[in-house]
Amino acid sequence: MTRARQDRVLGLLLRDGDWVTASALADALGVTPRSIRSYVTAANARVAPGVAVESGPQGYRAGSDAAAALRAGGDTGTPRDRLHTLVRALLDAPDGIDVFETGDALHVSPATLDADLARVRGLLGGTELTLERSASRARLRGTEGAQRRLLSKLAHDEMDAGSFDLAALRRTLGEGSVGAQAFGPFKTELVARLGELGWFVNEFGIADVVMHIAIAADRTSRDRPLDAAGGTSRERPTQSQVAEIIAELSERHLGVRLGSADLQHLATLVLTRVVAPDGHEDAASATVPSSLDPEIEAVVREVVTAAADEFLVDIAHDDFVARLALHVQNLLHRAREQAWSRNPLTRSLKSTYPMIFEVAVFIASRLQQRLGIPLPDDEIAYIAMHVGGRLERSRRADQLLTATIVCPGYYDLHELLRSSVDRSLGQAIEVVGVETRVDPDWASIDTALVLTTIDPPTTNDRIVRIQPFLTDADVERVQAAAGRIRRSRRLARLRAELERYFEPSAFLRGLDEAAGEEGVIRGLGALLQARGVIDAEYVERTIERERLSSTAFTDALAVPHALEMTASRTAIAIGIADSSIPWGDGRVQVVALVAFSETDREAFQTVFEQFVEVFSERDSVQRLVRRGTDFNAFLDELVAVIDG
Repeated sequence: MTRARQDRVLGLLLRDGDWVTASALADALGVTPRSIRSYVTAANARVAPGVAVESGPQGYRAGSDAAAALRAGGDTGTPRDRLHTLVRALLDAPDGIDVFETGDALHVSPATLDADLARVRGLLGGTELTLERSASRARLRGTEGAQRRLLSKLAHDEMDAGSFDLAALRRTLGEGSVGAQAFGPFKTELVARLGELGWFVNEFGIADVVMHIAIAADRTSRDRPLDAAGGTSRERPTQSQVAEIIAELSERHLGVRLGSADLQHLATLVLTRVVAPDGHEDAASATVPSSLDPEIEAVVREVVTAAADEFLVDIAHDDFVARLALHVQNLLHRAREQAWSRNPLTRSLKSTYPMIFEVAVFIASRLQQRLGIPLPDDEIAYIAMHVGGRLERSRRADQLLTATIVCPGYYDLHELLRSSVDRSLGQAIEVVGVETRVDPDWASIDTALVLTTIDPPTTNDRIVRIQPFLTDADVERVQAAAGRIRRSRRLARLRAELERYFEPSAFLRGLDEAAGEEGVIRGLGALLQARGVIDAEYVERTIERERLSSTAFTDALAVPHALEMTASRTAIAIGIADSSIPWGDGRVQVVALVAFSETDREAFQTVFEQFVEVFSERDSVQRLVRRGTDFNAFLDELVAVIDG
């Protein structure tokens, strides 16, 4: 556990890239600041004489060797390292291992090894593997495909501690692994060969697929090829072509001849996770539109239409439905292979675009109901990328701010200036007027921005002084002013809506960590039930939504809610934990249970995205948690934070 917490500290500091106080890190991990200091010391020891974590008056930040410290394998002394070593030993021994000899090799007592074996059993959940124990021998029972999925799970554990790389693969397969030795060259040539055939390569999936190829090569070299029943997918026209590429590269780079079952399985992974036909926009798809199953397209169209109506978002377009349907068709292939795609952007998509992610969760939920496919967070994140791409096209015009140029007439100077502004700032502002008088009626100019080449009688945030011939510095000042105005508008709407929706009697200070996520949701839900805002069924649907994907959108805030907007009125219940509590894969200090009504659909996006934005700022969270001792104090502090 200590090693995992050291990794967590390193991961948080690498992601933030700035100074973080010991108390903020302690809140994120649910430990004391004193423990954070010990984790920092241990992390620095991994790369001595390098620096993994820098210390200073402002707290801690990632040092130059932070990434190296995160990748450092360490020895087999920690429970996590021993667990991985033990699983690898079991996977490499068809006849099982002698537990006493293994305990001696790991320098642990028989009791400790028994505890480690119990943890191995816990790791086997959902893998179709069982751990048998007979006297002094322990053995894994299950198909070769199931054993490989367990190896993949170990590699993903390494990825959770840091980005996937050659060192992570070697730690999973062992330093002597055939596949780990040629990971880099194999990947490079595979991408090139697929590109020569006219395929776009999804870089988010390629490393994960090559990892499966490395596992296949390593297991085959140990005389553990995939069972013939392992390739269950119906072969598609391009599958044999991809299989030939994998076979050739495996022999040349890895010195391993893969069997037909392995090649069929790996070709399916490539086709459903890595490539898209040239000229098609969907980098997650691998089939041409003509091969799209009409039934899948019909289901996706129905689900997308429902999402567009539920969230009032502009996604019900034929091109979007076609791309998403191709992606879903590949999802079904991956589900049959039990080979889910990893997405390194999942966490950032959830925290930066919570509303888009919420639309993706809704779509995933309906697809799960209609097609019977479970969708983990990483797969939901790919759907969110589709949704975000569609909404980005629709939103660009809405983000433009109106502007007036004030430039006293002198030949065509004002026309040249307007042309320069349109060329340099056309993506951010729309010039709707030009004043050429030296004494314009400043009070009558009502655009969001005023760009002036002369000094105005008064100054404010929307007036930006620029030069007659636009400079780079002018462009930066205008962009900064536009950003401030957009943010202030968003937060002004948020403040008005939060003051309207907060329920004073639904405020709970001192959340109980032992209650767990469902207990906290039921506790906050009961407060809204008492006010007649929601019923017991809404609480159950909120719990169901939480099971689909954690609503911990930042390191401090969870926003549990039901997918359907069926509350009698929109209301928010707030719960604050004195120290952080577990939620999903992380920890939070504030839980906001939001109940939306049918009549407030338009408010969903404002409340959801901007509320999460406020709680993405660590200093603001600490201020709210520290000073929000009761509802009025919390609301006062929240308004103060919003007002900046």
